Amino acid sequence: MSQRRATKIVATLGPASSDLVILEKMINAGVNVVRLNFSHGTAQDHIDRAQMVREAAQRAGREVAIMADLQGPKIRVGKFADGRVMLESGASFVLDASRTELGDLSGVGLDYKELPRDTRAGDLLLLNDGLIVLAVDAVRGDAVHTTVRIGGELSNNKGINKQGGGLTAPALTGKDMEDIRTAMSFQADYVAVSFPKNATDMEMARQLCNVAAAPYRHKPGLIAKIERAEAIPRLEEILRASDGIMVARGDLAVEVGNAVVPALQKKMIRMARDMDKVVITATQMMESMITNPVPTRA
Repeated sequence: MSQRRATKIVATLGPASSDLVILEKMINAGVNVVRLNFSHGTAQDHIDRAQMVREAAQRAGREVAIMADLQGPKIRVGKFADGRVMLESGASFVLDASRTELGDLSGVGLDYKELPRDTRAGDLLLLNDGLIVLAVDAVRGDAVHTTVRIGGELSNNKGINKQGGGLTAPALTGKDMEDIRTAMSFQADYVAVSFPKNATDMEMARQLCNVAAAPYRHKPGLIAKIERAEAIPRLEEILRASDGIMVARGDLAVEVGNAVVPALQKKMIRMARDMDKVVITATQMMESMITNPVPTRA
């Protein structure tokens, strides 16, 4: 396979592919960049996988880049007594930042303690990648009282988005700062920053990366993951502060709506190319080929 193609392939390394033989086959099949997802695993796991990537690339005789994808802020519900609940449309459900006991059908605690300050009556909260929709009725102290608009199964630690954006969680957390140090210890080629809202978030990430990478005389490329509604009007400034962007269609679609994403994707790709920046399209890429030998016509 020619390695001169303009479009490159980014592959996420997971439990099934964290094997030297499998990884070498993936590289021979055309993988150009291996993504390490820092939402899962320990620092040592990522160090070991990075070493494996480099060994597999050497065996395959190919140059393969490593991307460290930071977790970003945890905007999630807490845990349930039974691991999950089935929410029915029309039911009341409370998201309580001060709740310490396990959740049930009446409500659940929150990892993100600022949610009551970021929401007000009339807002729509989308859980589990938008599969569950809650309408905010009132905010009382640390408790967000809602009515279930669209129900479904809600399990432990599922994500929360606010339709239209507006959650104030910082793009970089304490964990991200530790993970940047880990990524620089194995000289990751790229660092992907989750949920940046503006150029300032990327400039802070750049400074942290440069400090952590200085002992290794290394400078990674910085990728801004565009997944917040607030980032859309600031695309140009974010691009100028970054080496590239990732069109993170999953969280972005939950915040702005599925129908808007295709046009936004085209706009972002065009802007990145015009500014000579890297652009990555992500989420559900070639998903139909999990069960089909060729892509579906959809």
